[in-house]
Amino acid sequence: MELNSLRQFLVVARLEHLSRAADELHIAQPSLSRTIARLESELGTPLFDRSGRLRLNDAGKLFRDHVERSLGELEAGRRAVAEATSDGLGTVRLASETFLTLTGPLAAYKRAHPSIEIELHWSPAEDMARHLRAQEVDLCIASQPIHAEGLESVKLFDDAVGLATPLDHPLAGRASVSIDELADQPFITARKGHWQRRLLDRLFAARDLVPRIVCESDEPAAIAELISAGLGIGLVPAFALRSATRTTAAWISIDSPDCRRTVALYWGADSHLSAAARLMRTTITDWPWTTGVSKGFLDI
Repeated sequence: MELNSLRQFLVVARLEHLSRAADELHIAQPSLSRTIARLESELGTPLFDRSGRLRLNDAGKLFRDHVERSLGELEAGRRAVAEATSDGLGTVRLASETFLTLTGPLAAYKRAHPSIEIELHWSPAEDMARHLRAQEVDLCIASQPIHAEGLESVKLFDDAVGLATPLDHPLAGRASVSIDELADQPFITARKGHWQRRLLDRLFAARDLVPRIVCESDEPAAIAELISAGLGIGLVPAFALRSATRTTAAWISIDSPDCRRTVALYWGADSHLSAAARLMRTTITDWPWTTGVSKGFLDI
C-alpha cells in the first residue's frame, strides 16, 4: 500500500464525500475513486457503504484508526530524527478551540524558550482525537470532553458559565436566571461544534427547548461587542470575569448545575512527545489558571 493512497483514504474517510475529498486533495475524482477501490481490493472488503450517501463502515473505521496511528508513527519518527540532528529543541504543535485563554502560558513559554517554534492550530474538539492519533499535533486543549481511546489528559480548570447581557437589559440586575426564562431571548453564540454552542444546545434540549439564535460567529471579540451593543445575549465563562479589559456587559449566574465547562489538556498515550512538546505540557499544566488574568471579557 502506498503512503499517498493511505493519506487519500483518510481524507475520504473524514469527509465521507468523494468530490469534496478530491477537491481538497487537488486530484480528479475518478482517480481518487480508483485509489479507494484498489485499497478495498487489497483488503478484501469494502471500506464504505455506498447505499445513498457515502459512509465509512465498521471495517473502514477499524482501518482508519490503524492508518492514522501508522502515519502518525512515521511523522513522529521524522520529527525525532530532525530533533536529534539539530542543535535546537525543534517545534511544538498545539491545537485548541480558542487561544484567548492561552496567551499567558504561551507568552511565558516563548520567553523561556525563544528558539522553539510554536505552531498553533485551531480545531473543534470533535477533530482533536484524529489529529492526535495521526500525530498532526502534539497537544490539544478542549473545553469539552474528548471521548476517544488512546489519549491521556489532565484537567486545567473547571469553570462556571453564566449569561452575558447588555448593561440595560431587563435581566442585568438579577443574581441568577433559569433556562426557562431565556426561552424567547435572542442569543449570539459560536457556530456548531464549539463548546459554547454545544453547551447552549444541551441546556435547552434538557428542557425540550430550542434556543433562539440570531447570530453565529467564529469571532469571540465580535460576539462580545454584539452583546454589549444590545443585539442579544450569550453564554460566557466565569474565567472572563478576571479580565483586565472587560467589555461593558453584565454577567449573571445561570441556575443550572450543568452550566459549566471543564478545560483539559490532551495528548496521545502512545505518542513520543518531543522535548519541545514536553516543555509546553509542563508550562500549561503548571500555569496558575485560577489566578491568571485573561485578555478580554469573552475569553471563550
